[in-house]
Amino acid sequence: MLSVVHGWCLRLLSRGLTRMDNREILQVVDVVSNEKGLEPQIIFAAIESALAAARKKVATDDSDYRVKVDITSGAYDTFQIWEVVADDDEQSDDNDAEFVYNQDYMVRLAEAQQQQSEIEIGGYIETPVENVPFGRIASQQAKQVIVQKVREAERAKVADLFGPRVGQMLTGQVKRVDRGNVIVDLGGGAEGVITRDKLIPRENVRGGDRISAFLTAISEEARGPQLLLVRTAPELLVELFRREVPEVSEGLVEIVGAARDPGIRAKIAVLSNEARIDPIGACVGMHGTRVQSVSNELGGERVDIVLADENAGQFVINALAPAKIVSMTVDEDSHSMDIAVEEDQLSLAIGRGGQNVRLASELTGWALNIMSIDEVEQKQEVEVQNLTKKLVDLLDVEQDIAEILALEGFTSLEEIAFVPIAELLDIEEFDEELVDELRQRAQDRLLTQEISMEENVDGVKPADDMFDVEGVTDRLAILFAAAGIVTREDLAEQAIDDLMTIENMTEELAGKLIMSARAIWFE
Repeated sequence: MLSVVHGWCLRLLSRGLTRMDNREILQVVDVVSNEKGLEPQIIFAAIESALAAARKKVATDDSDYRVKVDITSGAYDTFQIWEVVADDDEQSDDNDAEFVYNQDYMVRLAEAQQQQSEIEIGGYIETPVENVPFGRIASQQAKQVIVQKVREAERAKVADLFGPRVGQMLTGQVKRVDRGNVIVDLGGGAEGVITRDKLIPRENVRGGDRISAFLTAISEEARGPQLLLVRTAPELLVELFRREVPEVSEGLVEIVGAARDPGIRAKIAVLSNEARIDPIGACVGMHGTRVQSVSNELGGERVDIVLADENAGQFVINALAPAKIVSMTVDEDSHSMDIAVEEDQLSLAIGRGGQNVRLASELTGWALNIMSIDEVEQKQEVEVQNLTKKLVDLLDVEQDIAEILALEGFTSLEEIAFVPIAELLDIEEFDEELVDELRQRAQDRLLTQEISMEENVDGVKPADDMFDVEGVTDRLAILFAAAGIVTREDLAEQAIDDLMTIENMTEELAGKLIMSARAIWFE
């Protein structure tokens, strides 16, 4: 950036700005503006600030100065700036006891109004002063101001130009490689940097190469805005296909997602918004030219083009191709799938170092567990055993019934209690009476659990001997405990009317329960 300033401005400034003729000032503006792509007004403002700063540097008072350069002729005028204060020193600043009138840069209101009748206290007036010669030190001061102003203007230009392009792909020319970091010339005086860890592994980049990268952010640093580029982001793969495939840029083919192992392999999911267009064929191109262009740009990275699908299972099958899937078990809660493949397909589905399944998982958003058929069967067997034991405990049923429920995919009380009756009746071993009993037990257990959490008064729980009473379910035991009937003896001492306050209690059931509790008396 400083080459022009040093080449023109510094040489001319070294001669002293007052000896610089108007033509030379215009030359400075023209050269700096053209090389840096800055508006001439910015350069004129920089020169004016430099001249004012240099004038103040050689002044013998504390005045401020302003310089105005004629943009057509290059001539300039210098003005001294005066602050308008009240005629009365005390009135001029009642809140500042240390106020002192300084005749070097202050002017009283009455005197200022002789020049500008509408001027008020706190305003400023300017008076022209002679453009005095600047010496070597003053010229150096002017040089520093010009350099700083040009630098600030360039920074602002870079931020304004590339700020809206964060999240887009940029293409430029490699300027140099510095300690593994690649500096890219993006044009317009802007440079981007690709740090070593954001380059494709083992990528050979040399000065003068054309290179594409994804702009992730603009970092504000002391030396100016830093454009941060990456070559490893999946978004770069998407942008390259958008550039190479007209159907993608036109919206006829949509890219749903992408996953990469930079420099080695990538997967990209596509779908067509137009029935007549084959999205995979459009991305591959005639004789594979389009996908090959993308691959070449990414250092030979192999790209698998996958057909996206609204059905998560089919999407996963497509993403794992060419491996053939035998079966899959979906767990919505953990958002995972157990994938079963033949033994000879296992290495193909997993890929070298787990690459294929890892990319497929990133692409689809599902955690994928690849297993052989034997491993899946063993896992399912363990799960069925655990679930069977759980259902036996929850429903108080025989193991064979619980095992049938587990094998049919019933994993919770809620499913058994509220699933349509027809689904349970479709089970060959179940009849209507058994189905009704299972649903009632599941509903009772759910209610018991709810009551135990919400209505267990003062933490009172039924005694163990309460569950020995024939006909007392978990639900009834909790309801009795909430009513103060905790032990079997408590129940035996109740009258039928005492139990009628219990939810869904009938006189017949109350009588049977009381007599069952009293049975131990007769024994």
